[in-house]
Formats: sequence, structure tokens, C-alpha cells
Amino acid sequence: MSTVTVSPGAEATTTLTVRNDGDIVEAYTLEVVGDCAAWSTVEPARVSLYPGTSEVVTVRLAPPRSHEVRAGEIPLGVRVLPTERPESVAVPEATVVVEPFHELWAELDPRRRRGWLGARFGTSVQNRGNAPVDVALTGKQAGEELRLAFAPDRRRLEPGESAEVRLRVQARKLIWFGEPAAWPFEVEPAQTTERDTGGERPDRPGALPGEFAQLPILPKWLLVVLAALLALLIAWFALVRPAVRSTAKQAATEAAQQETADGEQQGATTAGGSGGPAGGQGQDQGQGQGSRPGESSGSGGSGTGGSTTGAGTGSAQQSSATIDVQTAAGAEKEGTYRVPEGKAFGVTDIVVANFQGDEGVLTISFGERKITTIALETFRNQDYHWVTPIQIPENATVTASVTCSKPGTPATGTQASQCHQVLNVSGVLSDLAP
Repeated sequence: MSTVTVSPGAEATTTLTVRNDGDIVEAYTLEVVGDCAAWSTVEPARVSLYPGTSEVVTVRLAPPRSHEVRAGEIPLGVRVLPTERPESVAVPEATVVVEPFHELWAELDPRRRRGWLGARFGTSVQNRGNAPVDVALTGKQAGEELRLAFAPDRRRLEPGESAEVRLRVQARKLIWFGEPAAWPFEVEPAQTTERDTGGERPDRPGALPGEFAQLPILPKWLLVVLAALLALLIAWFALVRPAVRSTAKQAATEAAQQETADGEQQGATTAGGSGGPAGGQGQDQGQGQGSRPGESSGSGGSGTGGSTTGAGTGSAQQSSATIDVQTAAGAEKEGTYRVPEGKAFGVTDIVVANFQGDEGVLTISFGERKITTIALETFRNQDYHWVTPIQIPENATVTASVTCSKPGTPATGTQASQCHQVLNVSGVLSDLAP
């Protein structure tokens, strides 16, 4: 047998001459052995020969187109086994040259992905040929919106070997708002195979299509929500807020007008009584009414005391009370103002002064009702206002409770020895119905 060349997926033949040099009729069984046995046959597989005769048999070679049959030289052996004299077995040999073929399989997974700026894809490649190859991956896109990077961008694969190559797709700029954008691209796997001459021949399979769907940073529905919130905010400043301010201003104007009318009425009564005893009685009566605010007084409770002032006539008058609380460090004290008997106090304003910058906690209560609790270190001056007065019944107290953690440093520059808070509460002091 001579050297024979065969291409995978094709067929080639060679011949073998079997001769009987014995002195008896002999039958011979022929079988291919070695690496070629799986895809080679002998025809006929059995011959009978008279002494001194010979016969030519055909060895048929049909290697499959598979990476399992490596390209290159493969030894071919045919075992010739005599039936009568098996000890005379012979194995003539030849060489089979399997030609290389190249087949590259590739897949992009997934084909489509979404993201704000970029996404990761996976590229699977497999060498289905029968010779080693160097695989290079390249990407292309119609425009210049994307950057495509492979890691690694080149691999050497043996026959039947597979590899995973990571692909990073990144957009060149962000989409801040609007509709998503679809950027198609292609991945081209190319292989280079070494020839006997040392040159390279490219073998390119089909391009793999992919797509990157770029999402906007601010979705369309968010813009609609922001526009609606902006419209509501504009409506508030244009309509609701002026209406609230107008209502408060009107209430203050009416109160001032009522106070002016009461003052004029009191002056007229005093002037009409100056000509006789009846007038004197009216003057005394008017003075008695004007002294009522002075009669109202507040007590400091366990603080340093309180004072009240009032202005107005009739059954209701504007009044204010001051509560002064001085507390040692680490201690707790209360200052109170008690509503006089037969009176009701409608509180509209509170002003709190922490002029030393003390640290601690201040709690303000109206009777059993706690109004607020604030940290002293968060303010120097704080004020509260109510359009609708908060009513405090007779004998109930306005209480300022101070827990002193650390006395502050007033404008003198010397740290105080005690916490010192001043609370001024203002409102309308009115007579209760008999």
C-alpha cells in the first residue's frame, strides 16, 4: 500500500495485494486496525487463494467531517489472518494524510439588552474543525453611538474546544429624558489557520446581530409627574397662599377696628359725666373697668415668676403674660401663668427667647394639653401664631417646663451659671358668662 490523502467527509481508496505462497489452499480474513479502523473497510473482507496465486483487495477510507478526526498523518494497518496457518498473520502498513477543514461556530447571548449607559453580552465560540485555529472577535456598528470591547479579543482553540468571550457595549453619551433608543450592532468572529507555508488564511463565519436598547435617565412618566407638581406649586402660590394671608389680614383689621370703637365709646362716656355727680360716677366706673388688666397677674410657678399686661374694654381685651424660667444645669423647673378666675384666655401668639444659647429641652403646655417640645440648642428666638385662638379655661395654666443640660454663653462672653428662658404668651382675655 502507498500513502493516500483523503478529505474529511469525502472518500479515498487504496489497494492491497494478497498472495498465497504456501502449498495448500488458504483463506485469508482482512481487517483494518489502528486509528483508521472506525472509518475504513476492506473489500472483500475474505479471500481464498490457491497456492501461488494472488488477489487485489480495495481499502476504502471515508473519514467523517468532524473535529474528532484530527488533520495530519495517520498510520493505516490491515491485518491479514490465514485460516489454516494463523501464526503466519501479517499486518502491512501505509500512511493516510487527512486534510484539514475549518468550521467555526459562534453565538451571541443574549441578542438584546437594555441599560442607561451600557450592557454586557456573552459570545460563545467553538472550533468544529479538525485543526487548531486562532479566533479573533470584532464588532461594528453603523454609527458612532457605541463602543464595543471584547475580553479577550483573541483565543486559540484546539479542535472541538469551546470558549466564552465577554463583550462590553457602552454608549458614548447618556439620554437624559425622552424615548428609549435602539442601537443595532454586529459581532464578527474570524479565524486564522496556519498553512504549511506559514501564511494565514481568514475563515469568517456569518456575522452575529445584536442590539443595545438605551433607556433615558428620566422616564417620560416622571416628567409628567414633575410638571403636575410644578403646576400645583404655582397654583398654591398664586391662589391659596394669598387667600390665607388675606383672611389673616382681614381678621387683624376687624380686631383693630373693634378696639378703636370700644376706645371711642369709653371716651364719650367719660366726657359726658364730667358736669355733675352722675358724670363722676361714670368716670369712676370707666376707671374701674380700665384697671382690670392690671388686676390679672401670672405666677412663675417653680420658675422665677410671670407678669401680665392688658389693653381694651368690655368683656374681651388683648392681654399678654411673661414667664421667666431660670434652671440650674442638670435640673428641671417650670414657670406658669394661671388664667384668673372668671376669665378665659384665647392664646394667639407665643414668643420664646433663648438669648443665652442654652442647651436642653423646653416643653410648652396649655393646661393638660402639651403644645410643643423643642431642643434649646436649635433656636435663639422662636415664635408661634394661630389664626384661631387656643382657649384656656379659668384657673388653668400656661406652663413652660425647662430641662437644662448646659447653660449657654450670652453676649457678654462669659458662660452663664443657669439656663434662662423667657416665654411671652399673648391673646384675648375675656369674661366668662355668669
